[in-house]
Amino acid sequence: MTKQQAQTAKDNSNQATNAADVNALERGRAYCAEHHSHLEAALAERYDQHLPGFSESLIEWAYGRHYSRGVVDAKTRQLATLAALTVLGGQTAPQLKVNIEHSLSVGATKAEIMEIIWQMAVYGGLPAAINGLNAAMEVFGDAPAPLTTNVQNENSEDG
Repeated sequence: MTKQQAQTAKDNSNQATNAADVNALERGRAYCAEHHSHLEAALAERYDQHLPGFSESLIEWAYGRHYSRGVVDAKTRQLATLAALTVLGGQTAPQLKVNIEHSLSVGATKAEIMEIIWQMAVYGGLPAAINGLNAAMEVFGDAPAPLTTNVQNENSEDG
C-alpha cells in the first residue's frame, strides 16, 4: 500500500468514526430527551467549564452507545446500573442516587429498586447494600435519622 492509499484509508476511517460519533450523540440525546430531559444541560452547567465537551461525551458514550441499544429495555438497563453501582460501594453514592432517579423515570418501582439493591448484599456485602438502601431512601424522601445518633446519645448518657 502506498503512502497515498494509506492516508486515504485513514481519512475514510476517521470519517466513518466521526459519522458514528455523531449518530451516537444523536441517539444519546434522543434517549435523554425521552427519559432525562434535563441531564445534558445539568452536566454542561456542572462540568463543561472545567472539562469542555464533557456533557456531550457522556451523552454520546453512555446514552448513545449503551443505554440506547436494543435488546434490553430502559428499565432493565437502569436496574442493572443500580446493581453495579451498589456493588461498587459507598464511593458511588452520588451516581447511585442519580440512577435511582433515572430508574424511577423509566418505570421502576421503589420496591423493585430496594429489592435489586438488597440482592447486591450477596455480591458486594452488607455494607455496600446498606449504603445503597440508605441512598434509595434519601432519594425517596424516606430517610430515617442516622443510626449513629442513637448510639452516640446512649454512650453520652452512660459516661
